[in-house]
Amino acid sequence: MFTNSPVGSPSADKRTYQSIMSRHQKPSSKRAIWQIINSIVPYLGLVVLMYLALQVSFWLTLGLAVPTAGFLIRIFIIFHDCGHRSFFKSRKANHIWGVITGVITFTPFYAWRQRHAVHHATSGDLDRRGVGDVWTMTVKEYLEAPLRKKIEYRIYRNPLAMHFLGPIQILLIQNRRFPPKATKRDRNSVIGTNLAILGIILLASLTVGIKAYALIQLPIYLIGTAAGIWLFYVQHQYEGVYWERHESWDFISASLDGSSFYRLPKVLQWFSGNIGFHHIHHLDSRIPNYHLEKCHDEIVVFRPIGSINFWRSLKSLNFRLWDEEGSKLVGFGHLRSLKRKQRERVLISQE
Repeated sequence: MFTNSPVGSPSADKRTYQSIMSRHQKPSSKRAIWQIINSIVPYLGLVVLMYLALQVSFWLTLGLAVPTAGFLIRIFIIFHDCGHRSFFKSRKANHIWGVITGVITFTPFYAWRQRHAVHHATSGDLDRRGVGDVWTMTVKEYLEAPLRKKIEYRIYRNPLAMHFLGPIQILLIQNRRFPPKATKRDRNSVIGTNLAILGIILLASLTVGIKAYALIQLPIYLIGTAAGIWLFYVQHQYEGVYWERHESWDFISASLDGSSFYRLPKVLQWFSGNIGFHHIHHLDSRIPNYHLEKCHDEIVVFRPIGSINFWRSLKSLNFRLWDEEGSKLVGFGHLRSLKRKQRERVLISQE
């Protein structure tokens, strides 16, 4: 277990941190435009190449879907930054490109932005779970839940279901309907994105054919979204993560100890738009993805922060529940341990 809180700064508040990080908040139009070019152009080029490969072999097309999905993730990071109004200096430019990249990633911009804002405001708060996060029950909640809810939760937390059925659920259900308490703009965002996607499908059916479109687009989406779910999962579900009840919840701790520093190989860091520096992002979401690494490297108080690598992150697959007594994530095996201890206490009391 480790803590991400910088040495010598336990009393620093949100304003103090954001003050020292402020020089990294300024968006760069040059870098933003270049990121759009080096993300969307290769993505579209690979889609065309996948179509040509389909004339040879579906397996060749499927192989090309992997790097294409990588560019889809990178496009989603642009979408994500536009949602935080950090990608461009212009509010209008952020909204325009947020909508465009939202159509490419099949995600309604305004509706998603609202849910994601809630996530940033409540991450690590046990009393404000449920919007824009991974469903996480405490041990006590799980033990007291009815059988049906326990079954639903076990299915949800199963890695195969989460990373293979999850993308289908997001594509067909979550992103296609209005979120709870949706504003008019949120509803229009969902409707507009759905109509745009329908238009793309109709155009594809009239040109390359609906079968070819499905054989190209579905693998890209499913691979890209599965990888995206994993990135989001490991950002807040890892050994030593911070969770607290609302009265004890602290923004700085939730950002630095409740969001991982996921150190990926450089090529994966590039495709994921530096989102591995998630602790920096949660501490100040106004910093564009293309400044996150520099912010982390240049500010002294961030240097002692611990990181997790890919192999260590795989341990997160075992986590299922939050143990409030131990202040840690545990697997379902922890429940067997509790039952065993309970039986031992009963036997001791009977002696």
